[in-house]
Amino acid sequence: MASESRKRKSPERESMPFGDDSGKPRILLAACGCVAAVQFGHICKCFSEWAEVKAVATDDALSFIDRATIPKDVVLYTDEDDWRSWGTTADGILHIQLRRWAEILVIAPVSANTLAKIAGGLCDNLLTCIVRAWDYSKPVFVAPSMNFFLWKSPFTDNVLLSLKELGIALITPASKSMADDGDHGNGTLADPVNIYGTVRLSYESRRRSGGSDG
Repeated sequence: MASESRKRKSPERESMPFGDDSGKPRILLAACGCVAAVQFGHICKCFSEWAEVKAVATDDALSFIDRATIPKDVVLYTDEDDWRSWGTTADGILHIQLRRWAEILVIAPVSANTLAKIAGGLCDNLLTCIVRAWDYSKPVFVAPSMNFFLWKSPFTDNVLLSLKELGIALITPASKSMADDGDHGNGTLADPVNIYGTVRLSYESRRRSGGSDG
């Protein structure tokens, strides 16, 4: 029997509107728990001026995200919503609804931990459940953010190889000093404008070639 906490739906999410018919691209943006998640509001703003956007944040990411920076027309979903959106067997499952709604998934920033989870097929939160259930005929982009030594680790090489086999596109990290640790090298989240530009260029290229049913 579902617990009382799981039966109660989040009031502002009661209707779970997934039938947007604006004609715009449907982009699902996601953030993981790393310092670069402070830029997530800016990333959402870049995309929301062009596309219909919904957002997902892991619990750890919420430590860095200022919700006031998220555009008002972008709904931010969390792990708690995945539980609260379900009360009976007649209800939809949030991670499946989001997977069906989105044309493109963009995880920016994605942490070393979540990259490894994706490569291993783990699904222990809302985001990784979406990734595990994803239809890989639709694009997925990941924009990593981590310390230089994590980025250069042979473990990361193996993870990236697994993601490449899935068809997941890598938005390469930038090179500069990382936060307050003084290390210099690749690992910094790519500029939000570059992330947006990369995804939009890919989308428009697919549209021209007939690779998306939009």
